[in-house]
Amino acid sequence: MKKIFNLLLCFFPLITLNAQINEIGVFLGGSNFVGDVGKTTYIAPEKLAFGVLYKWNRSPRHSWRFSYTQSNISGNDVKSDETGRNQRGYRFDNDIKELSAGLEFNFFDFNLHDYHTKVTPYVFTGLNLFVFDNLYRYTSSPNVIYAQKNRSSVAIPIILGVKSNISPRFILAAEVGARYTFTDNIDGSNPNTSNPNIMKFGNLNNNDWYIFSGMTLTYTFGKKPCYCAY
Repeated sequence: MKKIFNLLLCFFPLITLNAQINEIGVFLGGSNFVGDVGKTTYIAPEKLAFGVLYKWNRSPRHSWRFSYTQSNISGNDVKSDETGRNQRGYRFDNDIKELSAGLEFNFFDFNLHDYHTKVTPYVFTGLNLFVFDNLYRYTSSPNVIYAQKNRSSVAIPIILGVKSNISPRFILAAEVGARYTFTDNIDGSNPNTSNPNIMKFGNLNNNDWYIFSGMTLTYTFGKKPCYCAY
């Protein structure tokens, strides 16, 4: 965990109170998984998710955003609406620790130095690096899961939200963010191995998704900037 937080600090640009307006805050919500095990509903939070985030506001319309988020991810075929999965009865648990960097775009001007109440939808995308356990099962014992700890992969986040300044210094937002990953093995369905004794199942052509849904609360600070024209 200490190494991840040290890496997170490296993602953050140097903060100067004489430059741009800054935001720092927390995320709290839930997570769910869409893959080859469990439910296929895209927005159905099941596990607690939490994290921290920082934004460097380049203009009233866009910000550079950096964050660290973590959650337990799980799937259970018994909860699925698909008959085949119900009968199969697989389940899994995994831990996701995510670093994210990218661009947040506001649909309406969101000038933090105008203290009137403002509301705007926003969208965020960028690139995520996440750490998880590489799960696998042997064909001889499909209900027993083994794990190779702390493997990494990347994901593309697609976050939609709405935010408002609830005071001159605090901004509250609600958002839903889907992550398309570059792995198909968060649930242990497609291990990267040629060992014939290790199982592969499900749709091997589709990668996994995980979703974080929740609220962010950020505190703004820094002197009034002259917003850049880009």
